[in-house]
Amino acid sequence: MAMEFDLIARIRARVAARGDVVLGIGDDAALLQPPPGLQLVVTMDALHAGVHFPHGTAPADIGWKALAVNLSDLAAMGARPAWCTLSLSLPEGDAGLVDALLDGFLALAREHDVALVGGDTTRGPLSLCVAAHGFVEPGRALRRDGARVGDDVWVTGTPGDAAGALAALQAGAAVDRALRARLDRPQPRVAAGRALSGLATACIDVSDGLLADLGHVCTASRVGAVVELEALPASPALARFRPEMRWPWQACGGDDYELCFTAPPEHREAIARALAGAGVPAARIGRIEDGQGVRALRPDGSAWTPAVPGYRHFQDPSPLL
Repeated sequence: MAMEFDLIARIRARVAARGDVVLGIGDDAALLQPPPGLQLVVTMDALHAGVHFPHGTAPADIGWKALAVNLSDLAAMGARPAWCTLSLSLPEGDAGLVDALLDGFLALAREHDVALVGGDTTRGPLSLCVAAHGFVEPGRALRRDGARVGDDVWVTGTPGDAAGALAALQAGAAVDRALRARLDRPQPRVAAGRALSGLATACIDVSDGLLADLGHVCTASRVGAVVELEALPASPALARFRPEMRWPWQACGGDDYELCFTAPPEHREAIARALAGAGVPAARIGRIEDGQGVRALRPDGSAWTPAVPGYRHFQDPSPLL
């Protein structure tokens, strides 16, 4: 069993030096050099076993997801990721577990040029807490409070895949490999967020459910929204399910970490070009209107009301236990 400082040294040995990290892992705090003229964007999320990832999830996938959910927040702000910290709670000082967690964590960090600059290790139930830092040009950050009546509502990718995988797990059924990959290794839409800066009026990442998260945009922007269920994009794996079965996953399931954003109709062609350049598909799924809250409509125009529009952290039971 490794001691705390042995684990820290193990982590430090896997982190490369770089110029904007004046002092990284190993001191009381990191010394970082922000680039001139940019605003700092900071986010933090914690992942707990049985709440944010199923028991038995491969450690490398846990490490990947811990960083991915934080990079998704930076993506929703249109920020370029730069640095992160990682705090680990471990049942015991298992060096092999730490190495496996880092395999996934650092693989994603390399993809987005993110430097791990510090953190903590402690004994307790398995959980990971990450703080991620990025940069955005002044006045270019995507926010939740800019949606305007008449804007289109868009979503990247194919929401509902992770929820479909979770539903199969909870039912004890075989899980489609493509859906399980979306649950275990979400892809933060960093390039899409950067491309949307200057085009989108508001943006949020979909972590607790599309309708619930779009509702946060509506609240911040003091508007309402309509979502057309028929317009929700479905992956090939999810398209095999009848619409009435997959709608709750697409509209209310979380954990896909796609971007939901609003933009004026005159930006449609520019958005299509920008996202094509970022290699990220997106679909128009509704519009912003006067009023409050989010309305979901069936193909025949009738209202569709889900039992729960999204996950509520302090009201719903843990979804993964």
